[in-house]
Amino acid sequence: MKEIKIIVLACTVAFIWSIAGCKKSAGTGYNPAAPIVIDSFIATSGGVGTEVLISGSNFSADTSLVKVFINGRQLAVVGANGRQLMAVVPARCGSGNIVVKIGKDSGVSKGIFNYTFSRIVSTLAGDGKAGFTNGDGASAEFNFSGQSWYRSMGIVVDDDLNVYVADPGNHCIRKIDSLGNVTTLAGDPAVSGYADGQGGAAHFSLPYDVALDGSGNIWSADAGNWDVRKISPDGTAVTWVWGSQAPWSVAVDKTTGSVYYSSCDNPGNIYQISAQWTSNQVIAGLKYPAGIKFDKTGNLYVSGSGDDVIYKFDVGTWHQTVLAGMMGSAGYVNGAGTAAKFANPWGIALDGGGNILVAGNGTWDGGTYNPDQAVRLVQAGTWEVSTFAGSGTAGYVDAIGEAAAFSAPTGVAVDKNGTVYVLDKNNNRIRKIISL
Repeated sequence: MKEIKIIVLACTVAFIWSIAGCKKSAGTGYNPAAPIVIDSFIATSGGVGTEVLISGSNFSADTSLVKVFINGRQLAVVGANGRQLMAVVPARCGSGNIVVKIGKDSGVSKGIFNYTFSRIVSTLAGDGKAGFTNGDGASAEFNFSGQSWYRSMGIVVDDDLNVYVADPGNHCIRKIDSLGNVTTLAGDPAVSGYADGQGGAAHFSLPYDVALDGSGNIWSADAGNWDVRKISPDGTAVTWVWGSQAPWSVAVDKTTGSVYYSSCDNPGNIYQISAQWTSNQVIAGLKYPAGIKFDKTGNLYVSGSGDDVIYKFDVGTWHQTVLAGMMGSAGYVNGAGTAAKFANPWGIALDGGGNILVAGNGTWDGGTYNPDQAVRLVQAGTWEVSTFAGSGTAGYVDAIGEAAAFSAPTGVAVDKNGTVYVLDKNNNRIRKIISL
């Protein structure tokens, strides 16, 4: 690594000397009748702010004429001559070929620049104690761990960056606004029971999951009451269906507006709510299914906690495919699709690119013995599994990537900007992960 840095520094110094004293002059070094050629570039990997020295031919010395892209994202060109360019990698660039454009002409590199994300984990809300307090950020309290068997995976975020959380120990649905202020949307922390109503007049037992529909309504799955409820933006909760099995998870297919729920049983089934008071089974015989989510085209993804895998069910047919994880073989192994291992995966989310995020610890007690205390990423299309943040060791550390620590992450959500939110059970906190 030292040698690479020395080479990059030497190349940079040489490049700076080569352009020193050069003034911008339109067309210098560039011939529209000749192709733009990229021979090589260095560094070949890095994150935001990485300087890339691109060598080739038929470049321009006028930086205002030259544009450089990786994965469709434009880099800042900070130096140029006819043979070399210096460009700076932007945040969240992603990996891809380097493209140099001058006017209508362009050249593409043979090699790929590999973008390395810095995933910064911080605490959005919660003071670490199991309790109930509304307030600002770290002064608030949640109760995810007051009983070891609390199994919440419920966390979702709307387009205004409000985060909604199912808080089973407090028998309510909490709201965290974009500034980190925690309030109660519906439910009474002093009452475990059943009642429809607005705000504190509504009573819940064990709300384990929440989902958001296209109209801003929150749907809750309450395993203690065997119900799915619709909660309007003003906090009014109305029972929509009684479950054929106890509903543990809930999801909305935004292509149709249909609501679905599943029960973490063996066998566990998935049901479609076709109308108020009416649901029908669409998938049967799963082993402790946990989180369920739909993609933009209506395909369903299920965290198969009992089988240690991530399933896909095709829109229209419900054809089942194992995308990632080794069936019935628990562990913490990254790798290609079904060569990877999960250990009782629990809540899941999909980002804007169709990548799947998995909250890793769905054991009955949120045990720190579970080998997976991380948020994992399943890459769309290739289904390659990697660690997004956290590791195999439980703890509480705000840090970057795998240096961060969670203790039984059970729920995960992604906002419109790609920021990830994690329900961190044993730490009684909501964590936030920003990728740069």
